[in-house]
Amino acid sequence: MEMLKQRLEDLDCRKEDVESRMDDELILGTTLKKEVKHWLEGVQKVDNEVKVLEQKVKKVKYFSRARLGKSIFQKIQEVEEFYRKGEFSTSLVISLSQNGEILPTSTLGGETTSNINMEKIWACLMDDNDDKVSKIGVYGMGGIGKTTVMKHINNRLLEMKGKFDNVFWVTVSKASNIITLQDAIASKLRLDISMCDDETTRAARLHAELSRKKRYVLILDDLWEVYRLEDVGIPEPTTQKGCKLVLTTRSLDVCRGMSCKPIQIKRLSQEEALNLFLNIVGHDVLSIPNLRSTVNNVAEECSCLPLAIVTIAGSLKGIVDPNEWSTALEDLRASRNGAHDEIYEKLIFSYRRLKDGNLQACLLYCALFPEDYAIERNMLIEYLIAEGIISGRNSRKAEFEMGHAMLNKLVDSCLLEATKDRWDSVKMHDVIRDMAIQITREQPRFLVEAGMRLQSIPDQEKWKEDLGKVSLMCNDIIGIPSTESPECPILSTLLLHANKHLATIPDNFFLHMVGLNVLDLSRTSIVALPKSVSDLVNLNALLLRDCHKLIYVPSFEKLTALRKLDFYRSGITEVPSGMEKLVKLRYLNFDECKLKMIPEGIVSQLSNLQYLSLNREKYGSQVRGEEIACLKKLETFCGVLYDINGFNTYVRSLKEARGLTCYILKLGFFDNDGCADGENVKAVSVTGIRERVADEEFPLVMLPKDVQDLTVDRCHIKVSSLCKLMSFENATSLRSCRTANCGEIEHLFCSSLIGNVVSLKSLETLKLKGLRNLRGLIKMEPAASSLVLPPGTFSSLRDLDIYDCHSIEKGLPIDASLPNLEALYIESCGKLVEVISTTSDAIEINFPKLETFYLLAVPELQSICKKPMAADSVKIIKIFGCPKLRRVPFLDRPCPPSSLERIMVDRYWWRSLIWDNPNANDYLLPFCED
Repeated sequence: MEMLKQRLEDLDCRKEDVESRMDDELILGTTLKKEVKHWLEGVQKVDNEVKVLEQKVKKVKYFSRARLGKSIFQKIQEVEEFYRKGEFSTSLVISLSQNGEILPTSTLGGETTSNINMEKIWACLMDDNDDKVSKIGVYGMGGIGKTTVMKHINNRLLEMKGKFDNVFWVTVSKASNIITLQDAIASKLRLDISMCDDETTRAARLHAELSRKKRYVLILDDLWEVYRLEDVGIPEPTTQKGCKLVLTTRSLDVCRGMSCKPIQIKRLSQEEALNLFLNIVGHDVLSIPNLRSTVNNVAEECSCLPLAIVTIAGSLKGIVDPNEWSTALEDLRASRNGAHDEIYEKLIFSYRRLKDGNLQACLLYCALFPEDYAIERNMLIEYLIAEGIISGRNSRKAEFEMGHAMLNKLVDSCLLEATKDRWDSVKMHDVIRDMAIQITREQPRFLVEAGMRLQSIPDQEKWKEDLGKVSLMCNDIIGIPSTESPECPILSTLLLHANKHLATIPDNFFLHMVGLNVLDLSRTSIVALPKSVSDLVNLNALLLRDCHKLIYVPSFEKLTALRKLDFYRSGITEVPSGMEKLVKLRYLNFDECKLKMIPEGIVSQLSNLQYLSLNREKYGSQVRGEEIACLKKLETFCGVLYDINGFNTYVRSLKEARGLTCYILKLGFFDNDGCADGENVKAVSVTGIRERVADEEFPLVMLPKDVQDLTVDRCHIKVSSLCKLMSFENATSLRSCRTANCGEIEHLFCSSLIGNVVSLKSLETLKLKGLRNLRGLIKMEPAASSLVLPPGTFSSLRDLDIYDCHSIEKGLPIDASLPNLEALYIESCGKLVEVISTTSDAIEINFPKLETFYLLAVPELQSICKKPMAADSVKIIKIFGCPKLRRVPFLDRPCPPSSLERIMVDRYWWRSLIWDNPNANDYLLPFCED
């Protein structure tokens, strides 16, 4: 068993590595490969199976345990096989577009100038006769619109068929070197070269991969220096090969050094600049008396630079007071006297126009992230809360609302760009980031070397005494010398996260950082937290997420200012000493760590907690419901409560508290749902409950009044329905019900309670699995002659899934129709004779949204529904192993549904079907496949 646990731990580490790669590779226009999805699902499944096996080994006697040896050996082999399959030497993702990424674009400013610029580039791309235009250099000053023009070109190339097979967009950025450039290109080619350390070997693999491609365009955006194509691994493009290279740069010298045909992106004309300005600020501003001249003058001050126009107009949007416009004009004219370059002068105006110090601080904070970094909104807001930039709110919900409002203002002011990738994120234009870093070279002073591939921390002379914030995130720092202890008494923020090779930090490193407020060491390989952390009495946030190797932490007794403590997926096994002193804590995350227990009495003392997530997987940290009930300010809670009475005590306490906005309450063992903050998850999972010997009746599990998601799994108690296991009195908003592996359950619900106590009108997902004694979904009362359900029962149901329930004879009872059902999946139900049973007087039962219909291994099935059926949206039908079924009523119509794509059936069975419509078989046969 120990060998199995070790192999599983190795597999879990590989899974975490794959998930980390997913975060890097999943970008707009890509999706996870199916083989990766299946592998992740398989790992999760085998993880759960090992947990069950481990519990069996603990409970059985010696000789019985020996009999489990074969199962353990087989499971070891299975885990090892999953480990091998998880290597994934190529990319984890595929492009949704077959030949490139469709990029989000903004409107081109200046129709004439932009069109001229675009057509020059386009003509070079379309020219097949001149090798001199196989390499094109698009150059111009920062903020002139080079990237915007090329994004439009990129999308236009993808829309055009036949000319190029692939378009590869690679963002380079100022901090790049040959290694990072090779990595970026390899990622677009879905080529894994991470195991190659030698530049020449990496270049050879890239060269071979690109040489196999035919007719491609490689776009290198934001190149800052000259590279030899041979050194990088890019084949020399020629018109004979049908390949083109396009780069964007601020420097004409880079174009010349790369032997590119230079095309300059020029400024807009005065007329175009004014039109772009008015498009953003609003043409109505010209109707305000005495303002036209001032508006024109402000637009002229933007120097016909698109980025300056967009940001300055964004900062003045909605202003109608002529005095404010005049002041803005004077400020812009005054900025000409500055010592900075032209674009900086214009952008600093937009920064100052924010006026709100917190908005300015928020913008500067974004500069702490690497160039071209997609900053997840929720993550950024968490930082802003920890920094005190967002403050004065009584709840996390209000803080997040304030945070999103701040980010929206910066987006509306065109100082940040909203992105729609896997997360809701914002990006900072590299020119605006340059401006922000320029500001922070004075006051407040920042040291920003994020994403620079550093292998060691900056030299001592860079650690100035007046430093306020330091960002070294996303580097390759391996270790910090034992002699290092920077004297930075007013340093408030130190971000070292995502230095995955960082294993050691000297004990005295933080000794002279007495003002430290936020310390982020997440995603590092540290084994021990330095002892000097114990003396950071001003520390407000300590972030140790994904520190898998972390074992030792010093005493937290002095860290009484701490408001946020995040140990998510860390390696700690014990609660840090002095935890009970952290009475100001508002956020505590112990989820997915190796924490074995939480000493009784600690949680109840943390009365200011608003967010609490406890370990729910593998190791299980026991906590009493009575302790959680003491936390009256709690808004988000995820954790396991092992005692039913304690669980009920906590649920009852919710009536008096402010109320949870997000929760996953677990009763029992072996579950692994995630808790996603900010998504308003409201879920209850009852798992692994076994019958106890007691004089009193088994207590009903209480459900919170607003529970939306219910999971019941592996509960082996003698109750005939869920109504006998838990009280549904408050569950009026239930959207999802999943019940699995509960051998005694005969019915889900009792008809006498439906409508009065149990409401099924809101239910959207119903999934049943492995209920060996299940007779039906709803139990009819003995005195009733037939089952009559309240109108609207199951009316919201979208997904019905019944699997491995061998005693059920009739499926879903309905009154008239299932107006929202989209997918029906029934498999391995040995006694099922009818899928849909109805007492309705309706002539036809309608399923207007049904798209997917699966019946697999249902040997006794005789009828889908005895009434005529309509399913005009059905796309995919799959029926196998139903030898007694002779009719498919929703296909027995004058013509097939227009949505129909395919019918997967056994052809011999298909020939045995009976049709009322004589032409049905003929027009349906082309859709059939084995």
